[in-house]
Amino acid sequence: MSEGPRREWFERDYYQTLGVPKNASAVEIKKAYRKLAQKWHPDANPGNTQAEERFKEVSAAYDVIGDPEKRPQYDQVRDMAAAGYGSGGFGPGGRGRTDGSPFGGGFGAADFGDLEDLFGLFRGGQTSRQPTRGADLETEARVSFEDAMRGATVPLRIKGPATCPVCGGSGAEPGTSPVTCPTCHGTGSVAVNQGVFSLERTCPQCRGSGRIVEHPCHECAGSGSVRRTREFSVKIPAGVKDGARIRLPGRGEPGPPGSRAGDLYVRVRVIQHRVFGRRDADLTMELPVTFAEAVLGANVSVPTLDGSVTLKIPAGTPSGKTFRIRGRGAPKPRRGGHGDLLVTVKVDVPGHLSKEERELVKQLHEIEQVPPGRADMLREVVT
Repeated sequence: MSEGPRREWFERDYYQTLGVPKNASAVEIKKAYRKLAQKWHPDANPGNTQAEERFKEVSAAYDVIGDPEKRPQYDQVRDMAAAGYGSGGFGPGGRGRTDGSPFGGGFGAADFGDLEDLFGLFRGGQTSRQPTRGADLETEARVSFEDAMRGATVPLRIKGPATCPVCGGSGAEPGTSPVTCPTCHGTGSVAVNQGVFSLERTCPQCRGSGRIVEHPCHECAGSGSVRRTREFSVKIPAGVKDGARIRLPGRGEPGPPGSRAGDLYVRVRVIQHRVFGRRDADLTMELPVTFAEAVLGANVSVPTLDGSVTLKIPAGTPSGKTFRIRGRGAPKPRRGGHGDLLVTVKVDVPGHLSKEERELVKQLHEIEQVPPGRADMLREVVT
Protein backbone atom coordinates (compact mmCIF):
# COMPACT_ATOMS: atom_id res chain seq x y z
CA MET A 1 0.00 0.00 0.00
CA SER A 2 1.46 3.36 -0.99
CA GLU A 3 1.63 6.39 1.27
CA GLY A 4 -1.17 8.92 1.34
CA PRO A 5 -0.97 12.50 0.03
CA ARG A 6 1.30 14.99 1.70
CA ARG A 7 1.47 18.74 1.95
CA GLU A 8 4.20 19.15 -0.68
CA TRP A 9 1.89 17.62 -3.31
CA PHE A 10 -0.09 20.86 -3.26
CA GLU A 11 3.03 22.97 -3.54
CA ARG A 12 5.25 21.16 -6.07
CA ASP A 13 4.64 20.36 -9.71
CA TYR A 14 6.49 17.07 -10.11
CA TYR A 15 5.78 16.93 -13.86
CA GLN A 16 7.59 20.24 -14.26
CA THR A 17 10.45 18.96 -12.08
CA LEU A 18 11.01 16.04 -14.46
CA GLY A 19 10.27 18.14 -17.55
CA VAL A 20 7.40 16.01 -18.82
CA PRO A 21 3.75 16.82 -19.63
CA LYS A 22 0.97 15.70 -17.31
CA ASN A 23 -0.21 13.10 -19.83
CA ALA A 24 3.27 11.59 -20.18
CA SER A 25 3.43 7.81 -20.22
CA ALA A 26 5.15 5.79 -17.54
CA VAL A 27 7.95 5.04 -19.98
CA GLU A 28 8.48 8.74 -20.72
CA ILE A 29 8.53 9.59 -17.03
CA LYS A 30 11.07 6.87 -16.30
CA LYS A 31 13.27 7.97 -19.18
CA ALA A 32 13.21 11.62 -18.04
CA TYR A 33 14.03 10.61 -14.48
CA ARG A 34 17.02 8.48 -15.49
CA LYS A 35 18.44 11.31 -17.58
CA LEU A 36 18.15 13.89 -14.81
CA ALA A 37 19.32 11.49 -12.10
CA GLN A 38 22.45 10.73 -14.08
CA LYS A 39 23.08 14.45 -14.60
CA TRP A 40 22.63 15.51 -10.97
CA HIS A 41 23.86 12.43 -9.12
CA PRO A 42 26.22 13.39 -6.21
CA ASP A 43 28.86 10.96 -7.50
CA ALA A 44 29.01 12.92 -10.73
CA ASN A 45 29.10 16.26 -8.89
CA PRO A 46 31.30 15.79 -5.81
CA GLY A 47 31.07 18.68 -3.37
CA ASN A 48 28.29 20.40 -5.34
CA THR A 49 25.49 21.00 -2.83
CA GLN A 50 23.23 22.52 -5.49
CA ALA A 51 23.46 19.34 -7.57
CA GLU A 52 22.74 17.25 -4.48
CA GLU A 53 19.55 19.22 -3.78
CA ARG A 54 18.50 18.96 -7.41
CA PHE A 55 19.00 15.20 -7.29
CA LYS A 56 16.77 14.98 -4.21
CA GLU A 57 14.03 16.97 -5.96
CA VAL A 58 14.16 14.73 -9.02
CA SER A 59 14.06 11.58 -6.88
CA ALA A 60 11.11 12.89 -4.86
CA ALA A 61 9.19 13.70 -8.04
CA TYR A 62 9.77 10.26 -9.55
CA ASP A 63 8.86 8.58 -6.26
CA VAL A 64 5.35 10.02 -6.65
CA ILE A 65 4.46 10.25 -10.34
CA GLY A 66 6.53 7.18 -11.15
CA ASP A 67 4.40 5.14 -8.73
CA PRO A 68 1.21 3.75 -10.35
CA GLU A 69 -0.68 4.08 -7.04
CA LYS A 70 0.57 7.50 -5.94
CA ARG A 71 0.28 9.18 -9.33
CA PRO A 72 -3.58 9.12 -9.53
CA GLN A 73 -3.79 10.46 -5.98
CA TYR A 74 -1.27 13.19 -6.79
CA ASP A 75 -3.20 14.18 -9.92
CA GLN A 76 -6.44 14.44 -7.92
CA VAL A 77 -4.80 16.63 -5.30
CA ARG A 78 -3.32 18.90 -7.98
CA ASP A 79 -6.68 19.13 -9.77
CA MET A 80 -8.28 20.07 -6.49
CA ALA A 81 -5.69 22.81 -5.98
CA ALA A 82 -6.12 24.11 -9.53
CA ALA A 83 -9.89 24.27 -9.01
CA GLY A 84 -9.36 26.71 -6.16
CA TYR A 85 -10.04 24.64 -3.03
CA GLY A 86 -8.20 26.99 -0.74
CA SER A 87 -7.39 30.61 0.01
CA GLY A 88 -4.05 31.26 -1.55
CA GLY A 89 -2.04 28.55 0.17
CA PHE A 90 -1.90 26.14 -2.75
CA GLY A 91 -2.90 26.20 -6.38
CA PRO A 92 -3.46 29.04 -8.77
CA GLY A 93 -7.13 29.68 -8.08
CA GLY A 94 -7.02 30.53 -4.41
CA ARG A 95 -10.82 30.67 -4.34
CA GLY A 96 -12.71 29.38 -1.32
CA ARG A 97 -15.61 27.08 -2.15
CA THR A 98 -19.01 28.49 -1.30
CA ASP A 99 -21.17 25.48 -2.22
CA GLY A 100 -21.07 23.92 1.21
CA SER A 101 -18.05 21.74 0.49
CA PRO A 102 -15.92 21.08 3.55
CA PHE A 103 -12.92 22.23 1.54
CA GLY A 104 -14.25 25.76 1.27
CA GLY A 105 -13.86 28.63 3.66
CA GLY A 106 -10.13 29.12 3.37
CA PHE A 107 -7.97 26.05 3.74
CA GLY A 108 -4.37 26.73 2.76
CA ALA A 109 -1.48 24.36 2.33
CA ALA A 110 -0.05 25.43 5.67
CA ASP A 111 -3.29 24.31 7.34
CA PHE A 112 -2.90 20.68 6.34
CA GLY A 113 0.58 19.57 7.38
CA ASP A 114 0.57 15.83 6.83
CA LEU A 115 -2.68 15.31 4.91
CA GLU A 116 -2.93 11.73 6.13
CA ASP A 117 -4.67 13.08 9.22
CA LEU A 118 -7.18 15.05 7.11
CA PHE A 119 -8.08 12.63 4.34
CA GLY A 120 -8.65 9.47 6.32
CA LEU A 121 -10.01 7.37 3.47
CA PHE A 122 -7.40 8.17 0.84
CA ARG A 123 -6.25 4.65 1.62
CA GLY A 124 -9.56 3.47 3.05
CA GLY A 125 -8.46 3.94 6.67
CA GLN A 126 -9.54 6.04 9.63
CA THR A 127 -7.55 7.98 12.18
CA SER A 128 -8.42 7.33 15.81
CA ARG A 129 -8.40 10.43 17.96
CA GLN A 130 -7.24 10.43 21.56
CA PRO A 131 -8.57 12.84 24.19
CA THR A 132 -6.37 15.84 24.75
CA ARG A 133 -4.07 15.83 27.78
CA GLY A 134 -4.33 18.24 30.68
CA ALA A 135 -2.59 21.61 30.69
CA ASP A 136 0.96 22.01 31.99
CA LEU A 137 1.49 24.18 35.07
CA GLU A 138 4.51 26.08 36.38
CA THR A 139 5.34 27.23 39.89
CA GLU A 140 8.40 28.44 41.84
CA ALA A 141 10.33 26.95 44.73
CA ARG A 142 12.67 29.21 46.72
CA VAL A 143 15.61 27.47 48.40
CA SER A 144 18.56 28.70 50.40
CA PHE A 145 22.04 28.63 48.91
CA GLU A 146 23.03 25.88 51.32
CA ASP A 147 20.03 23.70 50.36
CA ALA A 148 20.80 24.22 46.69
CA MET A 149 24.33 22.98 47.29
CA ARG A 150 23.50 19.88 49.33
CA GLY A 151 20.04 19.09 47.92
CA ALA A 152 16.70 19.26 49.69
CA THR A 153 13.05 18.24 49.59
CA VAL A 154 10.74 21.26 49.33
CA PRO A 155 6.95 21.24 50.00
CA LEU A 156 4.66 22.72 47.34
CA ARG A 157 1.07 23.95 47.39
CA ILE A 158 -0.87 24.18 44.12
CA LYS A 159 -4.42 25.56 44.00
CA GLY A 160 -6.55 24.77 40.96
CA PRO A 161 -8.19 21.90 39.06
CA ALA A 162 -7.37 18.47 40.46
CA THR A 163 -8.57 14.92 39.88
CA CYS A 164 -12.00 14.39 41.40
CA PRO A 165 -11.57 12.34 44.61
CA VAL A 166 -15.00 10.71 44.19
CA CYS A 167 -14.82 9.31 40.65
CA GLY A 168 -11.02 9.24 40.32
CA GLY A 169 -11.15 11.36 37.17
CA SER A 170 -13.45 9.10 35.14
CA GLY A 171 -16.37 11.54 35.34
CA ALA A 172 -18.76 8.67 36.08
CA GLU A 173 -20.73 8.17 39.27
CA PRO A 174 -19.09 5.52 41.51
CA GLY A 175 -20.42 2.10 40.60
CA THR A 176 -20.81 3.03 36.94
CA SER A 177 -18.36 3.36 34.04
CA PRO A 178 -18.19 5.40 30.83
CA VAL A 179 -19.39 3.55 27.72
CA THR A 180 -18.03 3.53 24.19
CA CYS A 181 -19.54 6.22 22.01
CA PRO A 182 -22.10 4.56 19.66
CA THR A 183 -21.57 7.19 16.97
CA CYS A 184 -17.82 6.90 16.44
CA HIS A 185 -17.34 3.51 18.11
CA GLY A 186 -14.61 4.90 20.33
CA THR A 187 -12.45 6.51 17.64
CA GLY A 188 -13.44 10.08 18.53
CA SER A 189 -14.05 11.01 14.90
CA VAL A 190 -16.54 10.43 12.11
CA ALA A 191 -15.94 10.40 8.35
CA VAL A 192 -17.80 12.62 5.91
CA ASN A 193 -17.54 11.30 2.36
CA GLN A 194 -16.53 13.82 -0.33
CA GLY A 195 -16.23 11.73 -3.45
CA VAL A 196 -12.77 10.19 -3.60
CA PHE A 197 -11.87 11.87 -0.33
CA SER A 198 -13.20 11.21 3.16
CA LEU A 199 -12.87 14.10 5.61
CA GLU A 200 -12.66 13.21 9.28
CA ARG A 201 -14.36 15.43 11.83
CA THR A 202 -14.54 15.33 15.62
CA CYS A 203 -17.44 13.21 16.75
CA PRO A 204 -20.30 15.56 17.74
CA GLN A 205 -21.66 13.19 20.39
CA CYS A 206 -18.55 12.44 22.46
CA ARG A 207 -16.55 15.54 21.35
CA GLY A 208 -13.55 13.45 20.40
CA SER A 209 -13.18 11.43 23.62
CA GLY A 210 -14.63 8.21 22.21
CA ARG A 211 -16.56 7.69 25.47
CA ILE A 212 -19.89 8.81 26.90
CA VAL A 213 -20.66 9.23 30.60
CA GLU A 214 -24.26 8.12 31.06
CA HIS A 215 -24.30 8.72 34.84
CA PRO A 216 -22.15 11.79 35.67
CA CYS A 217 -20.38 11.99 39.01
CA HIS A 218 -22.32 14.04 41.55
CA GLU A 219 -19.12 15.74 42.77
CA CYS A 220 -17.59 16.94 39.49
CA ALA A 221 -20.68 16.79 37.25
CA GLY A 222 -18.87 14.47 34.84
CA SER A 223 -15.84 16.67 34.24
CA GLY A 224 -13.49 14.41 36.19
CA SER A 225 -11.91 17.33 38.09
CA VAL A 226 -12.63 19.74 40.95
CA ARG A 227 -10.86 22.82 42.28
CA ARG A 228 -8.86 22.24 45.43
CA THR A 229 -5.41 22.77 46.97
CA ARG A 230 -2.88 20.02 46.39
CA GLU A 231 0.14 19.55 48.60
CA PHE A 232 3.18 17.51 47.65
CA SER A 233 6.97 17.73 47.66
CA VAL A 234 9.68 18.21 45.04
CA LYS A 235 13.22 16.92 45.37
CA ILE A 236 15.87 19.57 44.67
CA PRO A 237 19.08 17.94 43.42
CA ALA A 238 22.40 18.97 44.97
CA GLY A 239 24.16 21.64 42.91
CA VAL A 240 20.99 22.96 41.24
CA LYS A 241 21.39 26.36 39.57
CA ASP A 242 19.17 29.38 39.99
CA GLY A 243 16.44 29.34 37.32
CA ALA A 244 16.59 25.58 36.70
CA ARG A 245 13.30 23.83 35.83
CA ILE A 246 12.30 20.52 37.34
CA ARG A 247 9.58 18.51 35.55
CA LEU A 248 7.05 16.54 37.56
CA PRO A 249 5.12 14.31 35.10
CA GLY A 250 1.38 14.07 35.68
CA ARG A 251 1.31 16.80 38.35
CA GLY A 252 -0.29 19.42 36.11
CA GLU A 253 -3.97 20.00 35.45
CA PRO A 254 -6.08 16.88 34.90
CA GLY A 255 -7.27 16.33 31.34
CA PRO A 256 -10.73 15.31 30.18
CA PRO A 257 -11.97 11.94 31.44
CA GLY A 258 -9.93 9.16 29.87
CA SER A 259 -6.84 11.29 29.24
CA ARG A 260 -3.70 11.87 31.26
CA ALA A 261 -2.88 14.93 33.33
CA GLY A 262 -0.41 17.58 32.23
CA ASP A 263 3.00 18.13 33.79
CA LEU A 264 4.13 20.51 36.52
CA TYR A 265 7.33 22.50 36.02
CA VAL A 266 9.02 23.85 39.14
CA ARG A 267 11.29 26.86 38.61
CA VAL A 268 14.02 26.87 41.28
CA ARG A 269 15.01 30.22 42.77
CA VAL A 270 18.21 30.12 44.82
CA ILE A 271 18.59 32.82 47.49
CA GLN A 272 21.88 34.70 47.10
CA HIS A 273 24.58 33.93 49.67
CA ARG A 274 26.31 36.76 51.51
CA VAL A 275 29.77 35.20 51.08
CA PHE A 276 29.75 32.89 48.09
CA GLY A 277 29.00 33.62 44.48
CA ARG A 278 28.76 31.08 41.69
CA ARG A 279 30.24 30.60 38.23
CA ASP A 280 28.91 27.34 36.74
CA ALA A 281 30.25 24.61 39.08
CA ASP A 282 32.82 26.93 40.67
CA LEU A 283 32.11 29.03 43.75
CA THR A 284 33.65 32.48 44.12
CA MET A 285 34.44 34.67 47.10
CA GLU A 286 36.46 37.72 48.09
CA LEU A 287 38.89 37.27 51.00
CA PRO A 288 39.99 40.41 52.90
CA VAL A 289 43.68 40.34 54.00
CA THR A 290 45.74 42.90 55.83
CA PHE A 291 48.49 44.91 54.20
CA ALA A 292 51.06 43.04 56.26
CA GLU A 293 49.67 39.63 55.20
CA ALA A 294 49.82 40.63 51.54
CA VAL A 295 53.37 42.00 51.82
CA LEU A 296 54.96 39.44 54.14
CA GLY A 297 52.81 36.43 53.21
CA ALA A 298 50.65 34.41 55.57
CA ASN A 299 48.56 31.31 56.08
CA VAL A 300 44.92 32.41 56.33
CA SER A 301 41.73 30.50 57.12
CA VAL A 302 39.16 30.36 54.29
CA PRO A 303 35.50 29.31 54.78
CA THR A 304 34.04 26.64 52.46
CA LEU A 305 30.77 24.71 52.27
CA ASP A 306 32.36 21.95 54.33
CA GLY A 307 34.23 23.88 56.99
CA SER A 308 37.34 26.04 56.72
CA VAL A 309 40.63 25.32 54.96
CA THR A 310 44.03 27.02 55.13
CA LEU A 311 45.21 29.08 52.16
CA LYS A 312 48.85 30.11 51.79
CA ILE A 313 49.22 33.75 50.70
CA PRO A 314 52.68 34.23 49.16
CA ALA A 315 54.70 37.30 50.10
CA GLY A 316 54.07 40.22 47.77
CA THR A 317 50.57 39.11 46.73
CA PRO A 318 48.77 42.01 44.98
CA SER A 319 45.16 42.91 45.70
CA GLY A 320 42.87 41.18 43.19
CA LYS A 321 44.95 38.01 42.89
CA THR A 322 42.73 34.90 42.61
CA PHE A 323 43.65 31.53 44.09
CA ARG A 324 41.96 28.21 43.23
CA ILE A 325 41.08 25.67 45.90
CA ARG A 326 40.20 22.51 44.01
CA GLY A 327 37.15 20.39 44.85
CA ARG A 328 35.57 22.95 47.16
CA GLY A 329 32.97 24.30 44.72
CA ALA A 330 29.40 23.31 43.88
CA PRO A 331 28.35 19.68 43.26
CA LYS A 332 28.02 18.59 39.62
CA PRO A 333 24.62 16.82 39.43
CA ARG A 334 25.22 15.00 36.14
CA ARG A 335 28.97 14.50 35.97
CA GLY A 336 29.63 13.93 39.67
CA GLY A 337 32.31 15.52 41.80
CA HIS A 338 32.61 19.21 42.68
CA GLY A 339 33.83 22.38 41.09
CA ASP A 340 36.52 24.62 42.64
CA LEU A 341 36.50 27.54 45.04
CA LEU A 342 37.98 30.71 43.51
CA VAL A 343 39.32 33.00 46.23
CA THR A 344 40.12 36.60 45.23
CA VAL A 345 42.36 38.47 47.68
CA LYS A 346 41.38 42.03 48.58
CA VAL A 347 43.84 44.07 50.64
CA ASP A 348 41.86 45.64 53.47
CA VAL A 349 42.78 49.31 53.98
CA PRO A 350 41.62 50.36 57.47
CA GLY A 351 39.62 53.57 57.72
CA HIS A 352 40.72 54.37 61.27
CA LEU A 353 44.18 53.89 62.83
CA SER A 354 45.32 54.08 66.41
CA LYS A 355 48.08 56.56 67.30
CA GLU A 356 50.67 53.80 67.42
CA GLU A 357 49.55 52.38 64.06
CA ARG A 358 49.67 55.83 62.47
CA GLU A 359 53.26 56.41 63.67
CA LEU A 360 54.35 53.04 62.28
CA VAL A 361 52.73 53.77 58.88
CA LYS A 362 54.48 57.17 58.80
CA GLN A 363 57.83 55.49 59.42
CA LEU A 364 57.14 53.03 56.63
CA HIS A 365 56.15 55.87 54.30
CA GLU A 366 59.39 57.71 54.99
CA ILE A 367 61.53 54.76 53.97
CA GLU A 368 59.35 53.62 51.06
CA GLN A 369 60.41 54.42 47.51
CA VAL A 370 58.13 55.47 44.68
CA PRO A 371 56.72 52.31 43.06
CA PRO A 372 58.54 51.54 39.78
CA GLY A 373 55.30 51.56 37.86
CA ARG A 374 54.44 55.09 39.01
CA ALA A 375 57.99 56.29 38.30
CA ASP A 376 57.71 54.99 34.73
CA MET A 377 54.38 56.78 34.29
CA LEU A 378 55.88 60.07 35.49
CA ARG A 379 58.85 59.80 33.12
CA GLU A 380 56.52 59.00 30.24
CA VAL A 381 54.44 62.15 30.84
CA VAL A 382 57.41 64.46 31.47
CA THR A 383 59.27 63.42 28.34
